[in-house]
Amino acid sequence: MQVRIRYFAALREAVGEAEEALDLPDGATVAQARGLLAERRPALAKLLPACAAAVNRGYAQAETPLSDGAELVFIPPLGGG
Repeated sequence: MQVRIRYFAALREAVGEAEEALDLPDGATVAQARGLLAERRPALAKLLPACAAAVNRGYAQAETPLSDGAELVFIPPLGGG
């Protein structure tokens, strides 16, 4: 199955892209997608653990299953002051 990954803020800067398609086995979870991205894109490996995840515009847990055509977004922590 194919999932659309969207990047924002520091993640976008780290990969140099706003989005990409990721091929995953059927039944893959958010955690599996996160792990695969960290393997394929070393610049993300230290950033992804601190990010929340959203699937199809709703917050998702690590064990949330993904489906073909889903949109997966990793949301970096916000800083401010």
